[in-house]
Amino acid sequence: MSAPAAPLRRTPFHDLHVAAGAKMVPFAGWEMPVQYTGGLAEHKAVREACGLFDVSHMGEFRVTGPQALEFVNAVTSNDASKLEVGQVQYSAFLTEQGTIVDDTLVYRAADHVMLVVNASNIAKDFAHIAAQLPRFDARLEDVSDRTALLAVQGPEVERILQPLVDVALAPVGYYRFVTGTVAGVPAIISRTGYTGEDGFELYFDPARAATVWHALLGTGAITPAGLGARDTLRLEMGFALYGNDIDDTTTTLEAGLGWITKLAKGDFTGRAALEAQKAAGIPRRLVGFTLPERNIARHGMPVLVNGAPFGAVCSGTLSPTLNVPIGTAYVPTALAVPGSTFEVEIRGKRVPATVTKTPFYAHASHK
Repeated sequence: MSAPAAPLRRTPFHDLHVAAGAKMVPFAGWEMPVQYTGGLAEHKAVREACGLFDVSHMGEFRVTGPQALEFVNAVTSNDASKLEVGQVQYSAFLTEQGTIVDDTLVYRAADHVMLVVNASNIAKDFAHIAAQLPRFDARLEDVSDRTALLAVQGPEVERILQPLVDVALAPVGYYRFVTGTVAGVPAIISRTGYTGEDGFELYFDPARAATVWHALLGTGAITPAGLGARDTLRLEMGFALYGNDIDDTTTTLEAGLGWITKLAKGDFTGRAALEAQKAAGIPRRLVGFTLPERNIARHGMPVLVNGAPFGAVCSGTLSPTLNVPIGTAYVPTALAVPGSTFEVEIRGKRVPATVTKTPFYAHASHK
């Protein structure tokens, strides 16, 4: 007899989601809102105005001590030593084989570094990097349960959010953060996000969840949005999703993340393997693709190259903004150029897919 499944965890906004009419679903061990009024309407709200996402299921680690930055630099692929105080960096934790344990955001504050990780990987990530801690004069603490996180995203976000905060938002650059208050609640206010739109992510005490939530929705100009819209928004931008597009079987070089892989910075976990792969030739690449008509690819559908199996679709959907089927998959490096073709098997039918440059969607106002 199998052991009962662990109960789903809930964010501090759970009851507020239910009260707002959200459809709740299991996700990465959490009970999360997949949609409120509907994924398409929520997607459109973020692209055209402003949407609100609860991302409190994400994990946060705090690194302190004299060698905090050196430790972070050794366990991540990007060059954390280049970070200024108040700057954020996209990076990754790697195995010794150069494959991806998780992708992460690195926040450099004056007296500590914060690492933001994916919900499903919190325990794994902590154990992975903690094993490397003894070499450094640094301390590592999991502060996930003490951190609520909301993402406010959309072209109108600065105008809508500014009256609620006590710091000027206009000077906060992309991938920069400041500390201030939101509706009187102390918070980290970060100009980051996962939608391709302008936006801010707000980190604060979970005990003040209702205060901030009601203040944001009380503006009357922000639409609550769920996981469904979050996924279609990120896929239109070609942003990788851990577990779909990247995992511990894929290297950063294969995944098109060479730009966060700083081989020249000095030693870090996975560096030797990546140098060897780069020298030998990268065998496959993650690409974006489009499909004709209404042929929608989904995660796990077979990919064929020259009629032979070659992996599976990583992510796929019908783009709400473009009204075109889009997706991602790994293909041989020789095919990783726009205009190349391969096939996706959809319900027994082989459909031609065309490699397309990402992001699929872009606009002039994106910061």
